[in-house]
This record gives sequence, C-alpha cells and structure tokens, in this order.
Amino acid sequence: MPRYALLVEYDGRPFAGWQRQADQPSVQGAIEAALARLEPRAHTIAAAGRTDAGVHARGQVAHCDMVKDWDPFRLSEALNHHLKPAPVAIRACRVVPDDWHARFSAVERRYMFRLLMRRAPATLETGQVWRVMHPLDVEAMRAGAAFLVGQHDFTTFRSVMCQSHSPVKTLDEIRIEQVEGAAGPEIRFSLRARSFLHNQVRSIVGTLERVGAGAWPPSRVGEALAARDRAACGPVCPPHGLYLTGVGYPDPVF
Repeated sequence: MPRYALLVEYDGRPFAGWQRQADQPSVQGAIEAALARLEPRAHTIAAAGRTDAGVHARGQVAHCDMVKDWDPFRLSEALNHHLKPAPVAIRACRVVPDDWHARFSAVERRYMFRLLMRRAPATLETGQVWRVMHPLDVEAMRAGAAFLVGQHDFTTFRSVMCQSHSPVKTLDEIRIEQVEGAAGPEIRFSLRARSFLHNQVRSIVGTLERVGAGAWPPSRVGEALAARDRAACGPVCPPHGLYLTGVGYPDPVF
C-alpha cells in the first residue's frame, strides 16, 4: 500500500481537536471521511501532533496509506474536493517510504502564538488571536523566556492530563516579536522543539503575558520552572491564538 505525506492547514474553531472523536467533529475524522469517499473502507491516519480544540494549523503533517497508486497532486485535489465545506485544506501531498511516519519520523515541531493588543473586541480576527486590552513589555517577556530555552524539567508548564513519559524537554528557541497586524499591534511568540508537552506552549505564553503586563518580574519565570510544580505556573492562555506552523524531518518532505 503506497504511503502519502499530507501537508495540512485548518481552522481549529469548529473542531474538538485533531484526534478523532466518537461524537464530536475532529480534523482527523474529516480527512478520514474524505479518504473513504476515494477508497471506501475504514481509514486511519497519523499526524505529527495532536492539536487541542480550537488550535489551528498552517503546517500540520499527516500520512495515509492507500490501495490505489495515486498521483500525489490528484490525491490532494480529490481530498480538498471532498473536505468541503470543512475548513481543512491539503496544501501538498508527497509519496514517502513505507516506514516513514508523520509523528515518529519528525525531529522538530514549530508553533506560533498570536496575541492582539487592543481594547476593542476582535471582530474579523475572532477565534484566531488572543486579545488582551493592555500593552505588553516585549523586552521583559524576552528576559523571562530566556530562562526556558534549553533542556529542562517542564513539570510547571505541563498539563496534569499530559501523557508524555517524561516532563524533560529541550526547548530550542522562543522568539518574541511585535508586529503591526491588520487588526492592530500583535505579539507573536514562535517556539521550536523536537516535541512539546500537553499545554506547554499555552502555559508558557500565559506566563510570559504576566511578565509583559508587569505582574511578574522576569526572574519569576525561572523560579516557576525550578519549582517543578504546576501551581507555580501562570494562567494558561486560550487555544485560539495557537498555530502549528511546521514540522521538520531529517529529509525534507515538502
């Protein structure tokens, strides 16, 4: 059975997350249903990361196994046709080796979080950014973020529901930039690591927001990390500003 890698983009608002749910819409379920329209049978696909409800993706990667030897372009076009009107798109499709795996072959995941600073409610950006009504100090947040780069025990920034075997992760990069978005000034957090714990990115961004607002000194981020205690974490920010932007592999696929 030929295996195909899929580069997937989706708006997470209507979904209960990536993972297939028995009674709620999911991104995985939408793609598997589209595959069943092409080859009528039960399909099971795997993804590089299981995003939560409300989280978006611009560069999710999944793989599927097909019976027919599909031309990759025709497969992506057929899937996009059958995915309508769900806000899911197959941006690219490639043939990959039989032992290639979207999750286990990955060596890097990249996330971005968008935070909009304005008092007026978000309208066109609803569900795509986290709006805060106060200005944030970018330099202070960068100083706080510096404590988190490298290999650490991230128990403080880990959901109690996390199923990872170990809280130790290596955070390769946190980049924090202020840009002028169409709806107003945004803070964009870009994080890169081989893998992340459940809610790690949202916990980090929520904590750094407290630093930017002046409620925490930057040094408190280091103290929270060292505590290895979930109670030491700042607020967990909402999911709708979070995007899975890319997945890296030893041999680039897309």
